[in-house]
Amino acid sequence: MGMMLTEGGHLSHGFYTPTRKVSATSLFWESKQYGCNKDTKLIDYEALMRDAQEFKPTLIVAGASAYPREIEYNRFREVCDKVGAYLLADICHVSGLVATGLQNRPFEYADVVMTTTHKSLQGPRASIIFSKKDKRDIPQKINDAVFPGL
Repeated sequence: MGMMLTEGGHLSHGFYTPTRKVSATSLFWESKQYGCNKDTKLIDYEALMRDAQEFKPTLIVAGASAYPREIEYNRFREVCDKVGAYLLADICHVSGLVATGLQNRPFEYADVVMTTTHKSLQGPRASIIFSKKDKRDIPQKINDAVFPGL
């Protein structure tokens, strides 16, 4: 599950339209989008919980490219725990704000945190993947997927 592109999400988080699967993540995996409350314009965490309980995702992405509000990673964690999903925090567009403490830090809640180094961190074009080492052996799964996988 990923945030709907038209509500601030990112194209790579499973975006699709009623007539077309647009991103590779929606082409190769079944995806479902979550969105914002129509009145508050904030992520609708109650609808996210209902949809996740129905959809039973393996992974929920907390992150966006054009959502100008704090993301409540603790609320995403609650949803993921309820449905048995991994929580991936994509902080590519706000990592500079996270590093300075001006945005919520996802590390306590997310199983995996990913970011780029060239956007708000102002480094060379690259990326970083952080993960928790636990019984699910997430670091090894990521390593195997990155090389030789991709």
